[in-house]
Amino acid sequence: MQLSLEQSVGQKLMASFIGTEPPQGFLARCQRQSIGGVTLFRALNTTSPAQVRQLTATLQQAMADADQPPLLIAVDQEGGQLMAIDGGTTLFPGNMAIGATNSVDLAHRTGYALGRELASMGVNVNYAPICDVNSNPLNPAIGTRSFGEDTVQVMRLSAAMILGMQSAGIAATAKHFPGHGDTANDTHYGIAIVQHDEAHIRQVELPPFAAAIEAGVQLMMTAHVAFPAFEDGHILPATLSPNLLRGLLREELGFQGVIISDALEMAAIMQGSGLVIDGLSAAAASVDLLLLNAEEATQQILYDGLLQATQRRLLTPSEISASAQRILALKDWLANMPQPALDVIGSSEHRTLARETAERSITLVRDDANLLPLRAGPDTRLAVVVPRPTDLTLADTSSYVDCSLAEHLRDYHPIVDEFVVASNPAEDDLADVLQSLAGYDMIIIGTINATVQSGQATLVKRLLAGSIPTIVVALRMPYDLMVFPDAPTYVCTYSILPPSLKALAAVLYGQIPFQGRLPVSIPELYPVGHGDTVQLV
Repeated sequence: MQLSLEQSVGQKLMASFIGTEPPQGFLARCQRQSIGGVTLFRALNTTSPAQVRQLTATLQQAMADADQPPLLIAVDQEGGQLMAIDGGTTLFPGNMAIGATNSVDLAHRTGYALGRELASMGVNVNYAPICDVNSNPLNPAIGTRSFGEDTVQVMRLSAAMILGMQSAGIAATAKHFPGHGDTANDTHYGIAIVQHDEAHIRQVELPPFAAAIEAGVQLMMTAHVAFPAFEDGHILPATLSPNLLRGLLREELGFQGVIISDALEMAAIMQGSGLVIDGLSAAAASVDLLLLNAEEATQQILYDGLLQATQRRLLTPSEISASAQRILALKDWLANMPQPALDVIGSSEHRTLARETAERSITLVRDDANLLPLRAGPDTRLAVVVPRPTDLTLADTSSYVDCSLAEHLRDYHPIVDEFVVASNPAEDDLADVLQSLAGYDMIIIGTINATVQSGQATLVKRLLAGSIPTIVVALRMPYDLMVFPDAPTYVCTYSILPPSLKALAAVLYGQIPFQGRLPVSIPELYPVGHGDTVQLV
């Protein structure tokens, strides 16, 4: 398809909007100037699979009526802590849980299942999988979204997920190039910097992205992360770097697919009038799609800026045309993909897969107190303490989840009381919950990133200092043990979603064995691959 200059510029915009139906003004603008696609967000656009299917059909029909190219329609459906669409979609435990199984088969099957469910809703691009190697325990943005810390394992599992997802007719997106795993900042709030030398980056960060390219990944998402080793010491987000995108990704690694930026409203990118300059810089660096927020004025200003820059030859028409043709090639690849019926969503096959992943991922790090499997008598009083899930970053949907551990433990023992505390409980909260727990025979306490939630760490330490036997469960990142290293019994689930909590209850009561192995190291305590076993009784 031959496009005008105006249409070619429009293809570079990956827009968004507010509402469960597209606003008429938004549709009219898309029909008038063409557009690359839209991103749907859980908080803005989705309520149920049926609603999403209707929404995507409306969007595509509007473009067809205007004789414009079809849309890329994308979501963040990673599994685990980031699920853009719920309302019945299968709740897969997430990448780090798959990492704990070290199963290429599970990664491939999960990718296929995620893809099938998205395809049934008319979504054709998934911003997944994460190919970042999570080697920094204090990384606030990646964590359980990564398959783990071992580069080779991340290569194998991310490539398998890509192959599975794309075999279901969904374009996968490897992110965040060239690596967001060894950062201590969240780029939603400011730029992150990887200070390693080029040799280290090539050895640790880059191989999973090279494996993704080898697997045929359709899109590559950039990181708003600076790599001074590639910029003569200059601090420049990878999204804006010709050295990293045109030089390393395109020319050296040979990626010929679509490069998409991470969201441009993040504070790592200049906002206000500076956003236009950074948008032009990203386009000049070889970014094909610019991921934008829902502000119509911002989208229009960036489109006008790109068009004027091309007319003034700051961006060459040939580069803009080549970029548009890459996007059209992706749309052509997607055009012949079948749309499954909605009944694939939450199917028994997919739920079984989620359960298998969860059961194979639960990891026993240590049981020095010999508390497992649980041997609760009929009168044993068991208390469960869990933090209230919150979104620890803007790339998080944990706040939508109820942590249902007590409910699943009651499948095996009736006397289970639940105490939900704040994600970072204050001193008064600690005193109240400690007083309430005084009469119990055993305590199971869950933690969610206690390394940065000091109130959780304090509560665990005070419980361990008491006389009641206590099992500590890291419900998200294994690193929590760093802040209470004397915990004698410590288990990791990598997820607060129901399949993982149901599996946790089963292994605690000895119904199934612990099978998971740590996909990350716990510094100064345990290496990657560690995991204990217990004798089932």
